[in-house]
Formats: sequence, C-alpha cells, structure tokens
Amino acid sequence: MEIVKYPSRAEWAALAKRPALDVTTLFDTVRTVLERVRQEGDAAVKAYEEQFDKVVLTDLRVSSEEVAEADQAVSEELKRAIQCAKANIERFHAAQRFQGVEVETTPGVRCWQKAMPIEKVGLYIPGGTAPLFSTVLMLAVPARIAGCREIVLCTPPDKTTGKVHPAVLYAAKVAGVNKIFKAGGIQAIAAMAYGTESVPKVYKIFGPGNQYVTAAKQWVSLKEVAIDMPAGPSEVEVVADQTANPDFIAADFLSQAEHGVDSQAMLVTTAEALIEPVKEAIERQLARLPRREITEKALAHSRIVLLRDQQEVVDFTNLYAPEHLILQTADYAAIAQQVENAGSVFMGPYTPESAGDYASGTNHTLPTNGYAKAYSGVNLDSFIKKITFQEITSEGIRSLGETIRTMAEGEQLEAHRNAVTVRLNAL
Repeated sequence: MEIVKYPSRAEWAALAKRPALDVTTLFDTVRTVLERVRQEGDAAVKAYEEQFDKVVLTDLRVSSEEVAEADQAVSEELKRAIQCAKANIERFHAAQRFQGVEVETTPGVRCWQKAMPIEKVGLYIPGGTAPLFSTVLMLAVPARIAGCREIVLCTPPDKTTGKVHPAVLYAAKVAGVNKIFKAGGIQAIAAMAYGTESVPKVYKIFGPGNQYVTAAKQWVSLKEVAIDMPAGPSEVEVVADQTANPDFIAADFLSQAEHGVDSQAMLVTTAEALIEPVKEAIERQLARLPRREITEKALAHSRIVLLRDQQEVVDFTNLYAPEHLILQTADYAAIAQQVENAGSVFMGPYTPESAGDYASGTNHTLPTNGYAKAYSGVNLDSFIKKITFQEITSEGIRSLGETIRTMAEGEQLEAHRNAVTVRLNAL
C-alpha cells in the first residue's frame, strides 16, 4: 500500500487515478460478441455462456420451479435480512417521487411536467466472486416503485450447478422482477440491448460489472439503449483525523478492497500519527479475512495520502470524486457541507459503507472512476422520464405571439413565424 506524504497539488491528478483498464481497448472483443448475439439471438448467448461461464444451457429463462426451489434454499435469517433491507430501500426511494408543479409563465400560457416510468428496463447482476443479491434490491425496488412494466434481470449461472444463486432469485422475487435469465458478461448486455427469442429488448440497462460489461454497456448506449452510468471497479475514500478509530478505518478499507482485485481504497488525512496505527490494524484484520488474496491485490494500488490542512483534504476529495466517501473526523458535518463530488457520503464513526451497500436504504449503484463529477447514483429518477406539457389560450398567444414571431424572424425560420401569424390573424 502506497503512502504519500504532503504531495504538491501538481501531483494530485496522478494520485487520483484508478487502476481501471481503458475500456476502449476492449471494444474489438465487445463488438464481436454484440454483433453475434444481434444476429443469432439465443443460440449465440448459449454459445458464449458455454465459452465464458462454462455452462451448457438448454433454456436461458429461469423457471418458476427454480424460483420456488431457491425460496426453500434461503435461510429464514437471510430472508428476514433481505426483507428488512427491501423495506428501507423502498422507504428511501418512495420519498423521491416527483411532484410536478404547473407554472403560468405568461398570462394564458401554462407549462408543466409529468413523470412517466420507463416501460422496459434491464438489470445486470454480476456473478463473479460473490452473489450480489443486494444489487437486485437496489435496482428492482426503485424500478417497481417507478412503475416500470417489465423488469428483466440477467445474471450468470453457477459453473457447477448451472443455476442462479438462490439468494439472488429470492431477492428478485420479493423485489418484483418479471423475468430472470441465465446470462452474464457481454452476451447478457447484448441480449437486453437487442432482444433475442427469449430475452426482451429493454429501453435502459442498469447494473455494475467487470471491464467487459462496462465496455459493452458504453457501446450499446451509442445508439441502441440508454444506460445508468459508466460504472467500473468499486472504490472508497476515508477522510480521517486524529480522533478517528484506526480499527474502524481499517475495516472500511478492507470492506471495499475485498470487492475485487481492481478495487481501490484511499485514506486522506492531516494526522501523520494516524498512519502507522491504521497500517497495523489493516494487517491484523486482513489476516482473518477469507478473501485475503483478492483483498491484498486491491491494497497494492490503494493509498494513504497525508495532506497539510483541511482545505487540501476537501479540494483533493472533490478532485478524486469517490464513489464512496467516509468522513471520520470530529467536524464531519462541516466537511460534508463542502463535498461537491461524491457518489454517496457516510458521516461519522458509526456509519460504515456496508450500511449503504445493504440496508440503510440509500442506493449502492454509484458512479466510479471520477464520474461522480457529473453523474448521480441510481435513484428513482433513473427509472423515470419526464414529459413536458404546455397549453396556450387565445389570450396567451396574443401576449406571447410577437416575441415568438420576432425570434423566428431573427433565426430566419419563416415557417416558425407563420405558425404564430396564422393564429393571430384568426383571432
């Protein structure tokens, strides 16, 4: 783990770089898979499942019998935890419902917006090294609240059983997913973007994934389908001062690093005396982790950055624009007020990032790799489109007509001008 003390501002950009691969280098591979799925449909998806996921499938769709079987396989304790998390996610996202306001911009001119759900959405749930049933809740629950009519889920099956993890299927059932398919990677994104004999074409695709999934989502978003955001490997920044508990910091560091070998954790502090205790706590806790090998690889490109003062901490944080930002300082509320770029902020010593990942209610599908400068995390609006309406009375066209005519004439668009003129002449 790299330790950088008092870097100059000129060095900050290099320190803020992630270990992520440039996905444009994957586009040749991605295009090949996408095009084959577009041309061959289910047959191509099954062929790629055999090639990449090492599973021979007769049907892509998960049957109702498999869902019922999964229900029996999930422990009652885990079911209660999923239900609790679902309730909190529902509560938080339901509060985001759009309240349209009608505005009279000029006498006789009324304008308003109406929120409508995206009719068909696709959710991608990675398989990889962990069954991310929590991501099912984070995507399907707000989709259902928004009113999406068709919620399609794709996830890779287990290499041994050829089935989807029971907890993923249980979460999908309780969250309201309509159709579940055994498909991972590029082929899953292609199936949802283009549609196959089994998998419906959707209008927007959500969900995290590896570099190939990210590249595929970006490619299909050019003309086929909308996507949530360009999400890559997960990351966390912990801001801490001398009052912080080193064990808490180490735990947050490791909880992020265990996501994958390309994850990144960052500690930013002005307290040099904190560095050694944190390093020691990381080593102690790391020794007890079952995913130690993965976590160690992530730690290899993680950093501790020692800065001069709080203003540098705030400025560096806004440059880094972390997916997850944890504030463990005495004045965490004051620092939070100055945060401009972050996916999700965790305030105070008793707010671990794990809470947002699972059950506090906020969404954990967040912008990574600095995209928090321009993107929001997934929220209820992500599943909604807004349509604008306007109604103009005869009084309205009289009062606004000359403004429209003058502007149309200024742009040399005579037909635009005439559309107002004929109405004024009719009054």
